[in-house]
Amino acid sequence: MKLKRSGRMVDLTTYLLHHPQQLIPLTFFVERYGSAKSSISEDLAIIKENFEWQGIGTIVTIPGAAGGVKYIPSMSKKEATTIIHELITLLEDPSRILPGGYLYVTDIIGNPRLVNQVGALFASVFAGKKIDVVMTIATKGIPLAYSVASLLNVPVVIVRSNSRVTEGSTVSINYVSGSTKRIQTMALARRSIQKDANVLIIDDFMKAGGTIKGMISLLNEFQAHVAGIGVLVEAEDVSERLVDDYVSITRLAKVDEKEKRIEVETGNYFNQFEEEQK
Repeated sequence: MKLKRSGRMVDLTTYLLHHPQQLIPLTFFVERYGSAKSSISEDLAIIKENFEWQGIGTIVTIPGAAGGVKYIPSMSKKEATTIIHELITLLEDPSRILPGGYLYVTDIIGNPRLVNQVGALFASVFAGKKIDVVMTIATKGIPLAYSVASLLNVPVVIVRSNSRVTEGSTVSINYVSGSTKRIQTMALARRSIQKDANVLIIDDFMKAGGTIKGMISLLNEFQAHVAGIGVLVEAEDVSERLVDDYVSITRLAKVDEKEKRIEVETGNYFNQFEEEQK
């Protein structure tokens, strides 16, 4: 049965939202709805205008035989500010203080709504980059990585502290933890990343950056490239930062274990956000 235009618009919008960053031939929609190309083009123009008005992204049209349409997710500065302020309020709860200046964030990472919002924040600033894979290290960064990857329409690879027989042969390296200065090991299956792949690294917490520095070294073994680095929380009181080029959503400004007080501020997220808007 041929859909009325209202039904077609709803289905078309839903399809695009569920297939971000995927180039879809216009003929696919023509056959799906049994409508003329001109009608589909008019629908897409209306949806594009609505997406941009809501600040949830845009639709890009690529002409030619190999072309089509692609939904690129994004987020308005107003919405990003609201989400980050909510995260800051949650992170400043004194009961989160852990020994060594760390914060308990498991409940935040375990909240699907918050994780999806954080994923949208990262996807918004990295949407303009060529990314083939999202990488994270087990275990807390995994939900964040999958949330980002779903919006960028790319796979996730997980670095572990030891190899698993189910992953086949692996590449392992030793790295020095930036905060504890201890030598640790990380491993990744050889078939996880192709040569020259562009990799986005996502992590939940960064202190000195030793773990992320280790992941960068691991990527060098695969002859892959770092397309970007995103962290949910970065620690501010660090004598030596091992990673310079990264995007942080929040910054842990101060932790007073004695007074049970936490101060959290916005990270450098909006610096990158402004660059993407240019």
